[in-house]
Amino acid sequence: MDNNAWKQCVDFHGHACPGLAIGFRAGEAALQYLGVTFSSDEEIVCVTENDACGVDAIQVLTGCSLGKGNLIYRGRGKQAFSFFDRKTGKKIRVILKVTFPRENMDREAVQEAILHTPIDELFDFKIPSFEVPEEARLFSSLPCDLCGESAAEHMMRLMNGKTVCLDCTREYTRGW
Repeated sequence: MDNNAWKQCVDFHGHACPGLAIGFRAGEAALQYLGVTFSSDEEIVCVTENDACGVDAIQVLTGCSLGKGNLIYRGRGKQAFSFFDRKTGKKIRVILKVTFPRENMDREAVQEAILHTPIDELFDFKIPSFEVPEEARLFSSLPCDLCGESAAEHMMRLMNGKTVCLDCTREYTRGW
């Protein structure tokens, strides 16, 4: 384990916890499998299936971030992360296994177990069931005809002949 990298993750996240340790180990495993280091642009992509603490470690270790467009949230509530290397086409899905009786351990013991359990005992590895997402695109912004705030054009809707943002769009439902 790279103690300096762990400290950077803790500093970024604000505290050490089991969730951060999960992301730290998943990020380590992915970088090792892909044979890459920190992503300075969009060459490495992570699709996270959760919005928990571990995503912060993924950002620090891999360089994947929402702002660069190479960290994508696909909410499934799973401790699973899919990684793609755009240059080589390699991809891997890293899924947490439940490998120790966490209910009999305090938080610090769970964290230490995660940080020191062999990777193949901690995670299952699969090929993602989806392809690498397209690279981030730049969109023009349009003003909302109702609130006046600008939003990216792909997030606008037509409503009663007006261009409106998602916040001003009224959901249409027939009660289903």
